[in-house]
Amino acid sequence: MSSQLSNPQGLIRGLYLEHHAWLRAWIQKRLGCPNWAADLTQDTFVNLLLKHELPVLNEPRAYLSRVAHGLMVDHVRRRDLERAYLEALAYMAPAEVGSPETRAIMLELLVRLDIMLDGLPHKTRTAFLLAQLEGASYPQISERLGVSVRTVGSYVSTAMLQCMTLLQEPPHAA
Repeated sequence: MSSQLSNPQGLIRGLYLEHHAWLRAWIQKRLGCPNWAADLTQDTFVNLLLKHELPVLNEPRAYLSRVAHGLMVDHVRRRDLERAYLEALAYMAPAEVGSPETRAIMLELLVRLDIMLDGLPHKTRTAFLLAQLEGASYPQISERLGVSVRTVGSYVSTAMLQCMTLLQEPPHAA
């Protein structure tokens, strides 16, 4: 245990040597793609290397699969978001689509926005989305959520503030 705490890179090296093939097969079984499995296996170990502190690992495969599962969820969310974005672009005139660089920047912003919205409390996120996407009035949102109009205003303000903060951060900071 103490060597685990004093030498986390040695621990991760040992985990990599002992469990890499198992983890890759575990991910591939769930995603069905050997390339994504290889990438997410590597990302799992990179994730461990970036941690300031590792927990004591009594069940290393359970820990590795939990970290990998989180990365797979992120991967699937990003893939679904990218697919929806590309489908939306298909309905736009070619001049409106933008350059590949612009599309990549927009997709990255959408991913960051999705993560930010996912981090908001349910009612805050719902109030914001109802106001922005459906154009619902505060009284309509109030009735749907069972909260006061003033609370709806607070929810929407909170979400807007998060959006403004997100837009001011450089893309690599997300």
